[in-house]
Amino acid sequence: MSEEQATPVFQIQRVYLKDLSLEQPNSPAILTSTEQPSVDIQLGVGMEQVADGIVEVTVTATVTTKIEDKVVFLVEAKQAGIFEVRNLPEDQMGPVIGIACPQIIYPYLRGNVADVIQRAGFPPVHLAEINFQAMYEQQQQQAAEATKQ
Repeated sequence: MSEEQATPVFQIQRVYLKDLSLEQPNSPAILTSTEQPSVDIQLGVGMEQVADGIVEVTVTATVTTKIEDKVVFLVEAKQAGIFEVRNLPEDQMGPVIGIACPQIIYPYLRGNVADVIQRAGFPPVHLAEINFQAMYEQQQQQAAEATKQ
């Protein structure tokens, strides 16, 4: 194996907004409510092999805001990145794809979610910082427990 082939490679090819939707199913009636809405935020991380050494990593956020049982607004956003990842030791591949890549993508997702909510006429919802390492370790632990059963 030549030295070039053995050199670890980690490069961002592209970061892009893959999917974005906004729904206000109960507008305009609900906009006159003075009650404080509840906010539920769900996050997910996904990965797909695009080609040899090329992966697409996605971070998805779903923000649901309700007053009682009525939806004020619902935003679903999927931010993606294409990364070249080659010649890494097997034990480092998971953390790079499950931690480093989402950390790069997430600030773009946060900005896009806050922007679309503001454009919809609401104060922006700023997604909190996420510890992707803890999230990754929890997923690994859940996967290990699932294989034991």
